[in-house]
Amino acid sequence: MDLLGKIAKTGAALFLFTLIAHVGYAQMKGVKFVTDEKNKKVDVMIDGKLFTSYIYPEDLDKPVLYPIYTANGTVITRGFPRNPRAGERVDHPHHVGLWFNYGDVNNLDFWNNSYAIPADQKKDYGSIRHQKVIKAEGGKTKGTLVVQANWVDNSGKVLMVEETTFIFSGTDDLRTIDRTTKLTAQKDKVVFEESKEGMMGIRLDRAFEEPSNKPEVFTDAAGNPTTVAALNNEGVNGVYRNSGGLEKGDVWGKRADWVSLSATKGNEDITIAMVDNKKNMGYPAHWHARGYGLFAVNNLASKSYVPTDPEFTTTLKPGESIVFNHRVLLSSGKFLSDEEMNKQFKEFNK
Repeated sequence: MDLLGKIAKTGAALFLFTLIAHVGYAQMKGVKFVTDEKNKKVDVMIDGKLFTSYIYPEDLDKPVLYPIYTANGTVITRGFPRNPRAGERVDHPHHVGLWFNYGDVNNLDFWNNSYAIPADQKKDYGSIRHQKVIKAEGGKTKGTLVVQANWVDNSGKVLMVEETTFIFSGTDDLRTIDRTTKLTAQKDKVVFEESKEGMMGIRLDRAFEEPSNKPEVFTDAAGNPTTVAALNNEGVNGVYRNSGGLEKGDVWGKRADWVSLSATKGNEDITIAMVDNKKNMGYPAHWHARGYGLFAVNNLASKSYVPTDPEFTTTLKPGESIVFNHRVLLSSGKFLSDEEMNKQFKEFNK
């Protein structure tokens, strides 16, 4: 074969390889769902990478999104209690991934329920039981997952039916979850009493905590709980900020359009943020944001955060519904500025 022939052959092969790679990349782009009924989960893939999974195993008392990764592949959720990592706190075993529930519904505690509750006390707690996936539709720019679950007492009696729509989307450095939660009372009326423990919450990795000098219990390299008298705060650098310009511990309990939590994990600057919606009851919500990595938005409480406020009680008659809309943002490689957060708030509230 002469020189021109070899060049032509090499060029054709390179072109074919490039074409195949391009087609493969194009097929990965967008949002896709992988349903795994055996393992009771639905994986959410964005541009070929795992973003999170909607999981509903029998040993959890609520469905959750867990774990959650940035666009760069960094995990932001705490591993304990499902997959403990060395150096994590072992408090609040009911804090798993990203969830939605409440601390007082018909005098039942849905928020604190977990495997750690003794059997003789379970009657005082409620659970949220996944029923079915109604829709799992991917797309080039977004994917829609619709699920149904029942809010039940310890005997299995259904108090409310929940239908939740997740809209997942992402870019090279940003992940977005828009969650619409519709709760419908069944045969009996449903009363949401005042409680600081609600509603949509997430428990974050150690990097997102605020530095602390108090003795705590953490996991060792084998995942076993160990009491640590003097904490190692290396890499612990979380900073809360809200739409009113307040930071750190001052964010807790305040009303705000949005709250962000920023930290550097490894060499990656990350912001996790939640955005309220003007259509939500109780807008602007109070925020149950703690320095140990719990981050929650609560639209159904007031006096629990501000003692001089009136108690906030919400009642649904049989057949009545209530709807909540929230947005979750996860930025990778940079912190989200106030300007960017305000823009997100306006866009979400169009």
